[in-house]
Amino acid sequence: MKRQASEKGLVIFTVGHSNHGLARFVELLDAHGIKLVVDVRSQPYSKYTPHFNRRELELVLPERGIDYLFMGQALGGMPEGEEFYDRSGHVDYGKIAGSRAFRDGIAALMEKIKQVRTAIMCGEDDPRCCHRRLLVGRVLSDSGVEVRHILGDGVVTCEDELKREEAERDRQMTLFPKEEGQEWKSTRSASRKKAPKNFSKR
Repeated sequence: MKRQASEKGLVIFTVGHSNHGLARFVELLDAHGIKLVVDVRSQPYSKYTPHFNRRELELVLPERGIDYLFMGQALGGMPEGEEFYDRSGHVDYGKIAGSRAFRDGIAALMEKIKQVRTAIMCGEDDPRCCHRRLLVGRVLSDSGVEVRHILGDGVVTCEDELKREEAERDRQMTLFPKEEGQEWKSTRSASRKKAPKNFSKR
């Protein structure tokens, strides 16, 4: 695999499969030269868009010149352990980030992005409320990696732009300040759903 060149250092993209058709999803990847999709969903299947099930992506993406790698066990946003959830069901990203499995997963992902143009994929359309940005992207950004988000319309926005948007919004919401520490938990209470019986976790 060819090492990607960037004068500013390492770059990674994020993308949500949302309810796209597979052809449209591949167009989004091709438009930005993505050659490796790293799936960071804890459960790599979709009831409503089954063409994004892990088994389907493992077969179809390589046929289109894009490699697929599942890393949801290490980098997923809905881990198995009860210790990663607060009383209201929100995921504590700080605890995930401190786990050995997550740190090892980040190290392995860093090696991938040194070699090939990579996008981490989850299901959520908007990166603002998805763990691919709030957890994985944040850790990568803090490590000096430039994080770019591919939106559903094909436009790319960088992490710095999203941070500026949020800073402006927070300044305007002075009556409702954030609670300390709340910013590194999932935006919604999470229900850890089991994979269907006919789903293979190969």
